[in-house]
Amino acid sequence: MTARLGYELSGPEDAPLLVLGGSLGTTRAMWRPQVAELAGRWRVLAFDHRGHGASEVPTGPYTLDELGADVLALLDEVGADRVSYAGLSLGGMIGMWLAAHAPERIDRLALLCTSAYLPPADGWLERARLVREGGTAGVAESVATRWFTPPFATAQPDTVRDLVKGLTEVPAEGYAGCCEAIAAMDLRPVLSRIGAPTLVIAGADDPATPVAHSETIVAGVPEARLAVVEPGAHLASVEQAAEVNRLLTEHFSN
Repeated sequence: MTARLGYELSGPEDAPLLVLGGSLGTTRAMWRPQVAELAGRWRVLAFDHRGHGASEVPTGPYTLDELGADVLALLDEVGADRVSYAGLSLGGMIGMWLAAHAPERIDRLALLCTSAYLPPADGWLERARLVREGGTAGVAESVATRWFTPPFATAQPDTVRDLVKGLTEVPAEGYAGCCEAIAAMDLRPVLSRIGAPTLVIAGADDPATPVAHSETIVAGVPEARLAVVEPGAHLASVEQAAEVNRLLTEHFSN
C-alpha cells in the first residue's frame, strides 16, 4: 500500500512539472534554494518521503519499491503523466528506480550526491535500530558532519542548525524504515534500463556518497553526464546552490 506524501507546488500552473526528492532525514525544506530559482521556469513539486515531514508514517521496514510507488501515486494525485525529476541521496535512489521501472513517467533525470548501491547493509540496519531506540536526535550530529564541508558549516551556522533541527523532528520509524530500504537496495542491475537524459552531480568532498559512486552510475546509465561541484559535501544543493541551480537549469532546459 502506498503512503500519502506531503508536498508543495510552486511556480506557474501551466509550466512543465519538475519533481524534487530530498535526502534521508530532510524534508522538502532542503530544496528552498532550488525552488526559489527554478519555480520561475517550472512548476516545482517538492515532496517529503514516507515517514518524513508531512507524509504518512507507515510501520517499517520500507523498500525502495514502496518509496518509488509512493511517488508514482503522488504524480497520479496531481495529474502529472510525465515529469522531470531531480533527487538527492535517497531522492536520487528513488529517481533511478522511477526511470528504470516507470520510464514513461520520467522525461529528464538529475541525480545528486547519490548511489546505486551503498553497503554495508549492516551499518544501515544498525542505524535503524539506534534510531528506533533513541530517536533521530541520537544520530543528528554524526549525520550533519557529512552534510557540509567544515568551512561551510562555520560560515553558515544558521543553515546547518535549521537542517539539523529538521532531522531531529523526523519520526524515528520513518527514518529507520528508509534506512532499511537503503540497506536492501542494489540498483546497479537496472541502470542500463534508464533511457531518460541523465545528469549526475557529485560533491567533491562528499563522504556519504563519494564521487566514485556517481562514476558507477554514469558508467551504467546510457549517455549519462557527470558534473562535480567543489567544494561540496553531501547536501551540495545547499552548499553550492548557485552552481547546482545552473546545472539543473541547463539540463532541464534541453
